Amino acid sequence: MSIGIGWLRNSIWILVFQGLFLTMSIDAVRAQTDDGPIDKIVVEGTQRIETETITSYLTFKKGDVVDEKNLDDSLKALFATDLFTDVTLDRRGSVVTVRVVENPVVNRIAFEGNRRIGDETLQNEVQLKPRAIYTRSRVQNDAQRIIDIYRRSGRFAVRVEPKVIELSQNRVDLAFEIEEGSLTGVRKISFIGNRRFSDNTLRDIIQTKESAFWRFLSTTDSYDPDRLAFDQELLRRKYQEEGYADFRVESAVAELAPDREAFFITFTIEEGERYRIGKVEVSSGLSDLEEEKLKRELTIEQGEWYDSAAIEETVENLTEAAARVGHAFVNVRPSLDRDPRNLDVDIIFDIQAGPRVFIERIDIRGNLRTRDNVIRREFGIVEGDAFNIERIRRAQRGLRNLGYFSKVEITNIPGSSEDRTVIHVDVEEQSTGEISFGAGYSSSGGLVGSIRLTERNLVGRGQSLRLDLQIGQRRQEIEASFTEPYFLDRDLAAGFDVFNTSRDLQEESSFDRNTTGFRLRMGYFLSEDLSQRWYYSYRRDKVSDIAATASLAIRDQAGRSSVSAIGHGVSYDTRDSRFDPRTGMLITLDNELAGMGGSERFLNSEVSGTVYFPLSEDLVAGIGVDTGYVFGLGRDVRILDRFFLGGDDLRGFELSGIGPRDVRTGDAVGGKWFYRGSVGVSFPLGLPDEIGIRGRVFSDFGSLGGTEGRFPESDIRDTGTLRASVGFGIGWRSPLGPMNIDFAKAFLSEDFDRTQTFHFSFGTRL
Repeated sequence: MSIGIGWLRNSIWILVFQGLFLTMSIDAVRAQTDDGPIDKIVVEGTQRIETETITSYLTFKKGDVVDEKNLDDSLKALFATDLFTDVTLDRRGSVVTVRVVENPVVNRIAFEGNRRIGDETLQNEVQLKPRAIYTRSRVQNDAQRIIDIYRRSGRFAVRVEPKVIELSQNRVDLAFEIEEGSLTGVRKISFIGNRRFSDNTLRDIIQTKESAFWRFLSTTDSYDPDRLAFDQELLRRKYQEEGYADFRVESAVAELAPDREAFFITFTIEEGERYRIGKVEVSSGLSDLEEEKLKRELTIEQGEWYDSAAIEETVENLTEAAARVGHAFVNVRPSLDRDPRNLDVDIIFDIQAGPRVFIERIDIRGNLRTRDNVIRREFGIVEGDAFNIERIRRAQRGLRNLGYFSKVEITNIPGSSEDRTVIHVDVEEQSTGEISFGAGYSSSGGLVGSIRLTERNLVGRGQSLRLDLQIGQRRQEIEASFTEPYFLDRDLAAGFDVFNTSRDLQEESSFDRNTTGFRLRMGYFLSEDLSQRWYYSYRRDKVSDIAATASLAIRDQAGRSSVSAIGHGVSYDTRDSRFDPRTGMLITLDNELAGMGGSERFLNSEVSGTVYFPLSEDLVAGIGVDTGYVFGLGRDVRILDRFFLGGDDLRGFELSGIGPRDVRTGDAVGGKWFYRGSVGVSFPLGLPDEIGIRGRVFSDFGSLGGTEGRFPESDIRDTGTLRASVGFGIGWRSPLGPMNIDFAKAFLSEDFDRTQTFHFSFGTRL
């Protein structure tokens, strides 16, 4: 019995040892097989992609010994190609199987719901294209790009949802469903920390405006982050020009309303104290630059309010003054020493020799349409000239003022040697073509409609082409104009006009007038504010449809005439705005000599001057006078070449309402001389200034006289006495152009004059 038990025990131990040995042998064989070289690589799941392409991304090849790191690196490399939705690597002994699920190919991309932004613009922005590999991440990135485009155009409520339509052969159609939403306006603009200027005043300074119904043709009431950044610069510039040298914008926060339809913008500012100019000195480190002579270039004086713009102008003047005596390489640095106790700023303009740097090359980039020479001529310097930072800044301002580019950036980098620099000019072009429509009513001209087509950068040459068409009850006009701003590559504007005008003058003088002609012109600036112009014009006039009851003086004008004339003009203009001036003056002198061909011979001279000045922050006064004289050269001056006065020129009187008149027929026959003047004050009406509506009170005065020819059958009255009126009105800078409503009462007039109490017109008034 004991022998059987012992034998059984030994047998059990033998079986245990055999099992352990067999297990260890199998594990050893398996370990030897997994760590051994790869005999075969199998690729499964491919449809379009070649097997060799997939195996090229693996970090191992047949015959290599592969470990877990090789498999992991290969898996990452295949996923990084963006060719596959899923990848698995499976090793069985000496065989590695690569199973892939290929990403589909984009067959077509469509946009749905986009009315404000065209398909072409969106297609240029998205990265996915037809025949490109579709991936979820690329689609999400493109959806975000579309959202960014809409947000840049002021639509922050936009929603973009990509839809995928599966097709055969592992292809997909991709459609971006766009819900554009409305323009995200600016509901409220607030300022914190302002004491010197009211919120309304600061809102007028910045470009961003609060949403309002009257801004239906404007985009400034939509939120734009770039515009908000520029607003901060406008605020800084305004305060520093008014003496606040320490001013800064602490923050500009735009908060989106919960309904995502508008923003609340808050500017937090620190005005600081208002400083006056203290001592002003010029320090020159150049021996041949006399400091006393340089002081003549200063535009600031002790005791004036601190003005950053005037300081910049002085820097430019001193730089130019140094260049005129041969110092092209100078640095002018204003050193400011603030005295918080006395609230003044001592300024020292330090002039030192700068490094001798020449322009090696000017590289212009981004101009797809505008020619290089149009950009280069704004610099005033060329390759090889001395580098001058002030001229570079002036060129940048000039390029921005052209209106051809949405962005202008000028930078300089080191050139091929220490004394060389390369200037990079980066521009982004914008549309320069415009079409505008106008419609309205004038009490003197009746209903009127107009169309204007303008191209300010014709075929990229910087030339201007304009076509005007005006159709009204009493006036029809068509005119084409072309201007070359740099004629013969000089700072000389030249161009021509071709025109045809028909006017119904039955109410004033009982005839109709038709004029056809052309004008050749050129003009140039003698200084920043002084300009001169010359022109030659030729026109053919026709007087027709003369009423049977017209004055004999009018009937004598029937038929055709021609005028061949050369003209000359000079203008001195310092106004801060052409359409709504608050300061400055405009003085013009014009002469026209007719007789070089044509049927008419006369000399016409006119002089006018207007000055504007503020009475307070809101009140603006203006005083203007005009006078003119025309006389015939060996013959009478025809009625078409005489002066007429009234309407816009002399409120309170009808068009051609004063001056020589046939009292039997009521026809105005014009005069050879005139003078007129106007005194007025404009003021706000309590409405936001950006609406452009202001009130005014005024007084107009003037006279017209001088007749030629004797017509016993006519009874022409020509007193030459003073006429005058007083009144009030409203002016509106509307989206369709300036409009004016005036009520005036004539208190000095003749019994044969034609007066008018109400007058409505387009045009700029004092």
